[in-house]
Formats: sequence, structure tokens, C-alpha cells
Amino acid sequence: MPRPKSKDELVDLSQKNFDKLFQFIEEMDETEQNKEFPEGTMNRNFRDVLAHLHHWHLMMLEWYEVGMAGEKPIMPAKGYSWKTTPELNHWIWKKYQNTELSEAKSLLKDSFAQIQEIIEKHSNEELFEKKRYKWTGTTSLGAYLISATSSHYDWAFKLIKKAKK
Repeated sequence: MPRPKSKDELVDLSQKNFDKLFQFIEEMDETEQNKEFPEGTMNRNFRDVLAHLHHWHLMMLEWYEVGMAGEKPIMPAKGYSWKTTPELNHWIWKKYQNTELSEAKSLLKDSFAQIQEIIEKHSNEELFEKKRYKWTGTTSLGAYLISATSSHYDWAFKLIKKAKK
């Protein structure tokens, strides 16, 4: 499906990609879900991937809260720039190493629901009009939400599917 261009498309695709990811994982038994991926990726198992998605949700929630309060959020996170995203992702990976897969699933489902609430409370124009909010710069709120949801879930699905071959 092409990149969402409306609220309805964003709600639909974020839910579909989220469900597709979880369905793929839940179709496997517990042993398979806890197996390590082949060498070559930083995220080495389902827990790593789901915790990564969860933490990016948390960052999106923080950007939104700070930005909508009229301040400029630190993006992507304090001490990091968009150029140092790999280092940020490594920090996220380390942060969740003692997290169980079941907890990562629960955390992700909770943060997904919070992101969906943000999407639901905005109109199509509020989501997709560029430069509407000072904190989103030249882009739209919807673009940030697409990156944090449907696009990110698609990345996770493809990563897991490739690792499980």
C-alpha cells in the first residue's frame, strides 16, 4: 500500500501493519519466538525489534507533547542527531537487553495505543498540512506519525521475516 495521504489511510495502514507484524510473530511457538537471528543485524531477536519500535513510539510521544506545548522538542533524542541515529538505536538496543519478550510485546501494544490516540484526535488537515506546527518544520505531523507507525512496522516485519528464513 502506498504511503498514507489521509487520516483514514494512516489509521488503516498503521493498524494493518501492526496486526500483520504481531500475527506473524504469534503464529510461531515460544521457542521460535525466542531464537536468535542470524549474525549481521544489531536487533538479534523479536524482543530487540519490538523494544526498538516501542522506544521510537516513546520518542514520538515526547516530541508531540513538547511540540504541541509550543516548545521545540529535542529530536531524535538528547545527545543525538539524525546523523547519529545508528548510535541512538544501539543505545535503545542496550537499554532493553534485560527485558523479556512478553514485556516488550506489552510495552509496544501500550505505546501503539497511545500513538493511535494522537492520530484519532486530529483532523486530516491537522495531520497532513505541511508547516502547520512549528515543531514539525517543513513537514507534517502525519509524516512523523507515518515514520513512527506504518513504515516502521513494515521495516520490522521485513527484518523478522528475513531473519526467520
